[in-house]
Amino acid sequence: MLLPVGPIHYLIFATLLFAIGMYGALARRNAVAVLLSIELMFNGAAILFVTFARYLQIVQGFELAGQLFAIFIITVAAADAAVGLAIVVAVYRLRHTVQVDQIDLMKG
Repeated sequence: MLLPVGPIHYLIFATLLFAIGMYGALARRNAVAVLLSIELMFNGAAILFVTFARYLQIVQGFELAGQLFAIFIITVAAADAAVGLAIVVAVYRLRHTVQVDQIDLMKG
């Protein structure tokens, strides 16, 4: 017998997704992997917003607030990915590496 999927399942999934993204952002040395981990963190936050909007409809007139926040998060994440990848390509052309610990552009 399968149990119905409730809000706790979405909260656990979103928290795990955010935690995996945070671990990846802190543990990886490759700049592309760090950007992908940040995308995972954004997606975890978007799932949390949609979950809260679906299961906590307290104020009338704001039923789509969580979905709108999720759309804004997805838009910002797409822009972040585009700008981040452009910076990674520019650094790679200059330094011939995408390893975060080897990039020292700010040193004088």
